[in-house]
Amino acid sequence: MSAPDTPAAAPAARPAPQPRSSYPVFRTISTRWSDNDVYGHVNNVVYYSWFDTAVNAHLIDEGVLDIHAGETIGLVIETQCNYFASLAFPQMVEAGIRVARLGTSSVRYEVGLFAQGEPLSAAAGHFVHVYVDRATRRPVPLPDALRQALQRLVVA
Repeated sequence: MSAPDTPAAAPAARPAPQPRSSYPVFRTISTRWSDNDVYGHVNNVVYYSWFDTAVNAHLIDEGVLDIHAGETIGLVIETQCNYFASLAFPQMVEAGIRVARLGTSSVRYEVGLFAQGEPLSAAAGHFVHVYVDRATRRPVPLPDALRQALQRLVVA
């Protein structure tokens, strides 16, 4: 017996490079010699490190993240990256940061990685932080100062 005919699901839209105008804030990150892999470009795992570096450095600069003594910390629960063009040492990378979703205790950050001066992202990805009490590791509402800083990064 064969399965009944069912309509095929529409294919998901293929991710595309993002323009710089999609991101309200940028941070410059220097590639390192050790970032390149045997194929002559930055290894894919480094991109995730750049996501963390860009977002956390921005929050530290805004005065809303104390990585050593803050009572609230963000734990990553989801991450993804799409690659569009190679990056390689000794390029400078410009990381665009935006907030796509601001919840009660969670934030979806989206980061575009651009070769210096390029109009479209070489990679674009996201990660979701759930903010928790440092001691109990239980979710807590975003502190007001953090929420205000993140609100400035929210895009439609």
